[in-house]
Amino acid sequence: MIFRMHLVDNMSQGYHDSLVFFLFKFMCDSCIIIQKEGEKMNWEQYAAKVLSVSKIGLKYSKDPYAIENYETLEILSKEMLNELPGVSIHKNLYERDIYPTPNISVRVLVTNEKNQLLMVKENVEGKWAVPGGWCDVFETVSENAIKEVKQESGYDVKLNRLLGVFQRERYKDYPTLVSEVVHYFSASVIGGGPLHNHETSEVQWFDFHQLPELSKKTTSKEIQRALHVLIHQLDVEFD
Repeated sequence: MIFRMHLVDNMSQGYHDSLVFFLFKFMCDSCIIIQKEGEKMNWEQYAAKVLSVSKIGLKYSKDPYAIENYETLEILSKEMLNELPGVSIHKNLYERDIYPTPNISVRVLVTNEKNQLLMVKENVEGKWAVPGGWCDVFETVSENAIKEVKQESGYDVKLNRLLGVFQRERYKDYPTLVSEVVHYFSASVIGGGPLHNHETSEVQWFDFHQLPELSKKTTSKEIQRALHVLIHQLDVEFD
């Protein structure tokens, strides 16, 4: 269900009068948030979500005007969190000096009736990967998986099942300091069409046993392990 952020009745009048509150409300009312029916983020989660968006924007944006806007979002969301009753925001929320945990990511094996696998060509390396990426905060792994396929390939998909949960550094053939837990799903196309974005340059189908040269986003070992589960209808595998 798609809905917009609205005022809640149980907030104090003093808080309603806050300039930061009105600025933040205007900002959030201008954004469409997609949630499943019956689910709704609370105010703390909304603010933390906007803070995470600002962090991602500051990390990857190259446009000076966009960077300035992301900096404003970061300031407003932190002030919003600081003003919420009972919330004490740590100044380093979403920075790496908090308790270290693995990064969570998703990859999706989208297949067709010809036993082919949907793959996207990465702009950075010029090599191929199955659609997927990092999980965004306050979204489930399944929501992230569906979103990543749409963003990178243009296809709308229905997830069929979870294939595996793998510790990616065990599959990489190069040194890495990033600890990553990846969730592999299988999926079928239900709509849309091939359309690449700023991260990808091509969208193609490949035979299961004739995959192209892979980017560092995925490895042959993990894809083949997930494919093995899919083809032979095995139980979910995990490290």
